[in-house]
Amino acid sequence: MTGMKFTFPVRIYYEDTDHGGVVYHANYLKFMERARTEFLRTLGLELDALDAEHGILFALSEAQVCFRRPALFNDLLVVETGLTRLAGARMEFVQRIWRQQPRSLLVEADIRLACIERSGRVRRIPRPVATALRSHLLPEEQA
Repeated sequence: MTGMKFTFPVRIYYEDTDHGGVVYHANYLKFMERARTEFLRTLGLELDALDAEHGILFALSEAQVCFRRPALFNDLLVVETGLTRLAGARMEFVQRIWRQQPRSLLVEADIRLACIERSGRVRRIPRPVATALRSHLLPEEQA
């Protein structure tokens, strides 16, 4: 998976939609959160273990989201996640949500996470965590 985008499938259920069967906008952020969590898991980085071992959490500090098309009830989506930047106490991701059939881009987002302690104080990403992440940074041309 080195330098590649991680993909995570999502099925749209009735609970994800409004009365018209269109996905509620805030749910896209939930889908992206799940994809980032699974991305970290594939690197051997479990969020609860990071808290227990290093005393860190990752908090969303910025999200720039562009909604292109709506997802609908029963759609099968794929969330692409790529790590684009790692510096000090922050990680940056590019995430795209695609409808699988017919393939179409629905949402694009640039996401920034801050590494924090439980108190909310910003903290540098611990070296072993940064090392695991660094090897999965996307090359500039893929971001």
